[in-house]
Amino acid sequence: MRRTTARTRPAAALALLTAGAIVLAGSGPSGAAPTTPVAESAPQAVQQETQGTDDNCDVYRSVPPSTEDGPAVKVIKAKRQLVIGVDQNSFRWGARNPNNGQIEGFDIDLARAIGAAIIGDPDKVILKPVATADRVDAVQKGRVDLIVRTMTINCKRMEQVAFSKPYFNISQRVLVPKTSTAKTLQEAIKGHTVCAAKGSTAEAFLTKDATAAKLAPVENQLDCLVQLELGKVDAIMTDNGLAAGQAAQDQAVKILDGEVQPEVIGVAMLKTSPDLTARVNQVLADYYNSGAWRQSYDRWLKPYMVNEADHYWPGQR
Repeated sequence: MRRTTARTRPAAALALLTAGAIVLAGSGPSGAAPTTPVAESAPQAVQQETQGTDDNCDVYRSVPPSTEDGPAVKVIKAKRQLVIGVDQNSFRWGARNPNNGQIEGFDIDLARAIGAAIIGDPDKVILKPVATADRVDAVQKGRVDLIVRTMTINCKRMEQVAFSKPYFNISQRVLVPKTSTAKTLQEAIKGHTVCAAKGSTAEAFLTKDATAAKLAPVENQLDCLVQLELGKVDAIMTDNGLAAGQAAQDQAVKILDGEVQPEVIGVAMLKTSPDLTARVNQVLADYYNSGAWRQSYDRWLKPYMVNEADHYWPGQR
């Protein structure tokens, strides 16, 4: 049965939700100056990003790491800025801090490390909030140079954009209110209304799963937490990293036992810029080998994840 009574949101969640409603509109790769903060708009068209017909692609496939500056990297260096599409609504991954207005988290640390390595100054990185469903479109239309936003690498997306080597292992999990009687992932899905972000792997999985009575898609993952808090949905499906962040943000929800669809996430960019992909791969290797990846994990994710850091590092196959 769907719950119809709204629950009171914790004050911390309310603060983050309020902060997340404002977008600091960064400039695009063309180098235009940032504009006044505006409300984030919905994408022009929702990308239908599912696994595609070929589910046997190698999600670890990418160009070899390199420190060489090819054409795409030289353009970025010449304009002295790197525009990276990020999340601003995912606690501990990429979320706007209500106290200072800055976007921070595990993915944001990585984005700044990429900027520091490529253009020598992390402050020259322009963090541009991008909706989940708009990630591929933002890359293809040149609104961003890169996407660093818990983006699952799958066969369909590999046809649309280029990916770096993976930098995190994830799987899909389900959150429910602590008052829910569901004990497992399947119990939470069967016959209930489940929320997932448009264009996400969770949406694709639920679309194929006939046991869900109703899929409730939203533009951004945090919108699912709002829907759950208001009693408009019964459960949320998202990857385990984002699930942990939401459970930490709202003490009235819990993550259920069980997970599906093991995956990896990577940095996305244009397929026509292999030199940029190679530079990003070099940054990822250096970032991990230096211990910075683990330090960022310990700071942002360790208190909320089930396993130690090594469990989530995919390696550079």
